[in-house]
Amino acid sequence: MTRTDDEPPEWAKERAREVMAAEESGEDGETGGADDDGTEGADDDRVPDVPAETVDEAERLTRLARQTEDEAAAEFYRDRRDELVESHDYVPRLREEDDTLVLYPDEWMDDGTVQLDRIETTDRAVEVSLSGPGDADRYREVAAYNDAVADAVADAHGEPHAETARSFAAFMSNHYVRAVDDAAPNVRAEFREEYFPRNGWPSDEQLAVVDESLDLIESVAADVDGPEES
Repeated sequence: MTRTDDEPPEWAKERAREVMAAEESGEDGETGGADDDGTEGADDDRVPDVPAETVDEAERLTRLARQTEDEAAAEFYRDRRDELVESHDYVPRLREEDDTLVLYPDEWMDDGTVQLDRIETTDRAVEVSLSGPGDADRYREVAAYNDAVADAVADAHGEPHAETARSFAAFMSNHYVRAVDDAAPNVRAEFREEYFPRNGWPSDEQLAVVDESLDLIESVAADVDGPEES
């Protein structure tokens, strides 16, 4: 769920940046970050505190939650994202006005709202655009193609291959933004061994024939027009 009320107004954020810039330039004698001359401060190793791989996974889970039509699945993805980010003492927020996933240090928050007087350096926040220029168009093209392949598998082969094809389409679109027939062997193994059992909610029948399903997906994709080259 989008929580725009959690965001401070732009003028307030700009004022916070001005205050911080003044402090870093020496107008306030007690600074915690690096000075303009490159001198290291106490917080240099904390910008940001959240690992890059956690940010990538938070983005992936956010995209999965947005793409699924199953509200229970969407809630599952959001809960996993929140737990992952919160394990690093960060809080995720979705900024609706520019479609950006933002991760704030938990210590900045009070009752779900950013407290400007607690922001010692904005570099500790992390922002990830979910619809950057060009990327969004490419994502839509790839996702449309992968969905078309999944539909073709359903038409040609039915269940249980159809549901597996839909799961693989979502995996390739959201995790790699690549066509289903452009999956390297290690990517197929990741889907088969990690993603599918945990996130695809497969039946026993699906699990028993998952390799056959992946082969059928690649075979059927040969007859589906691929994403246009930019």
